[in-house]
Amino acid sequence: MTVWIVVSILLVVLSPLAWLRPSRHQSGRMALRMEARRIGLAMQLAPQEWPHWLGQEPPNPCAQFHRPRRGTQPACWSYWQKSPGLWVNQWQEPCEDRALLEHFEKLPGNVYKVEADKQMIALYWGEKGEAEVLQHIDTTLKALA
Repeated sequence: MTVWIVVSILLVVLSPLAWLRPSRHQSGRMALRMEARRIGLAMQLAPQEWPHWLGQEPPNPCAQFHRPRRGTQPACWSYWQKSPGLWVNQWQEPCEDRALLEHFEKLPGNVYKVEADKQMIALYWGEKGEAEVLQHIDTTLKALA
């Protein structure tokens, strides 16, 4: 009987350690973030106010992958992926720039937004997929920077 009491006390004391272990989903995200860092992508969790008309509700904060812009007067724009393969601006007008669409076609369906300002180009992604998706994201950001 004493053995069972000691074992149960040990289980009660050690059970919170199981809560500290990351889940498979968290481990997968950490692996993707480490791979992104390895290939030179900068990443941060950025809070966003998403438009109400997006098909799926993006996470908030969302993973933002970014690169600095080159050039003296780079164009500023912002496009949301309303549904997989359909890129629209803030007025829900479809993107008609063929150069941008060629790069956007390579992105996965859970990229929510790509925006460019004078200083950087940023991509907001749901962090679902394999490491090869990071290569497409990196190629797109490099090409658009």
